[in-house]
Amino acid sequence: MDKLMDNPWFIKILALLLAVLLYSSVPSTSKKLTDVNVPGEQTTETINDIPVKVYYDTENLVVSGIPNTVDITLKGPITHVQSAKALRNFEVYVDLTNAEIGKQKVKLKIRNLSDKVTATLKPASVNVTVQEKITKEFKVEAEFNTNHVEDGYSAGTPEVKPNKVKITGAKSDIDRISYVKATLESNDNLKETISKEAPIQVLDKDFNKLNVSVDPETVNVTVPIKSNSKTVPINIVQKGTAPTGVTIESITLDEKEAKITGSKEVLDKTENVRVEVDISKITDNTTLTLPVIISDGITKVTPQLVKATVVVNKAEVQAEQAEQEKTVSSVPLKIEGLGDNLTAEVNDPTSETINLVVNGPSDSVTGLAPDDFSAVIDLSGLTEGTHDVKIQVTGPTDVKWTTNQATAKITITNNA
Repeated sequence: MDKLMDNPWFIKILALLLAVLLYSSVPSTSKKLTDVNVPGEQTTETINDIPVKVYYDTENLVVSGIPNTVDITLKGPITHVQSAKALRNFEVYVDLTNAEIGKQKVKLKIRNLSDKVTATLKPASVNVTVQEKITKEFKVEAEFNTNHVEDGYSAGTPEVKPNKVKITGAKSDIDRISYVKATLESNDNLKETISKEAPIQVLDKDFNKLNVSVDPETVNVTVPIKSNSKTVPINIVQKGTAPTGVTIESITLDEKEAKITGSKEVLDKTENVRVEVDISKITDNTTLTLPVIISDGITKVTPQLVKATVVVNKAEVQAEQAEQEKTVSSVPLKIEGLGDNLTAEVNDPTSETINLVVNGPSDSVTGLAPDDFSAVIDLSGLTEGTHDVKIQVTGPTDVKWTTNQATAKITITNNA
C-alpha cells in the first residue's frame, strides 16, 4: 500500500474518484423543493503511526519527551474520512516556539484537516522537557580487545586522530558524560599494526548510551602490534656419566645464542635456553645434532636445532683396579631458576634429599660424600601450581651412579 501511495498517478486517480463521490452527494437543483437532502454516510477510522512534528528553537534548545508517532481517530462523512486517510495531507505537531526551559505538559495539535472531520489524538498531550543546548569538547579514549593479538605479539598504546571531539546535547546529558570511547573492532589474529575508522560512543557512568550528537562521529584508531622476542644464551647441560676411562674434555655448540618469542611476562623471566648432551654413551670425539629446549610459555625458538661437538680424552684403565659400589645418602636438592615473586616447596621427597648408588674404581668411590654431588631442580619458566620436575645430578666424571628418585614434586606459590 505504501508503494501505491508513493505513485503520483495513483494519487491522481484516487482524488478523481473522491471528487466524483463528492459531486454525487450534492443535491441536484432540478429536484423539487419537497425533496429531502439526506446527509452522507458517517464513519470512524483509526490511523496508526502518524509522525509528530516539533517546532522550537533548534539552535539553542533540546526537547525530549515528544513521541515519534501517535495514533489518530477520525470521525465524519465517509468521503472526507477516506480522503484524509488516503492522502494524509494533515499534520500533527507540537508548538514549542515560545516554550520556557523546564518540564511542562503540552497538547498535540492537528491542522490541514477538513472541518467536517473531528480528530482524536492518542496521546492527546505529553510531558516534555525543554533544556538548553550546549557544546563541549571531550578527549576520546580508544578501546581494543587484546585477545585478538596473535600469541608472541603485543599491542602498544592506541593512537587516536583526532583525539578530541565536540559533543552537543542537553546540558543534563552533557553533565552526565563519563566515557567517550572509540572501539576498534577486529576478529583477526593480529601480527602487524592495525589502523581503522572507529565510531564514537558517549556513555554515562553506568555505561548507558546518551542521546547527543558528536562531531566528528568517527575517528581513526591506530594500534601498534609488535613481536615479543628476545636473544638469550644457549646453555649446555650434561646428562648421565661418561663411560669408564672416558673424560669429556669439551663440548662446543655451532650457535651460542637463540632468539625466543613469547609473552612479555614469560620473556622477562627467561634468561637462557638449553641443550642437553647425554654423555653416558660417548666414547669418542663426535658431533651431535640436538634440539634447543625451551621452558613453558615460549612459543618459538630460533634455531630449533644446533650441532654439539664433543671432544673426549680416553685414559688407560688399570686392569688390577677393582670396582666398588657405594651408597651416598642425603644429597641435598637445590632449586634454581625460580621466577621473581615466586616461592617453591618440595612436596616429594619430603626430606628434600636423594640417595645415590655409586659404582666406580675403588680409590674413586671410597671417599665420596654428599658434597661431591650436585642435585638440581631447574624451575626456569615454571609458573604457579604443582609440577613434577626432573632432578639433574652432576658429580665426578670417573664414577657412575643411579638415584633412588628421578623427579621431585614441587609446589610453586605466587607471593605478588
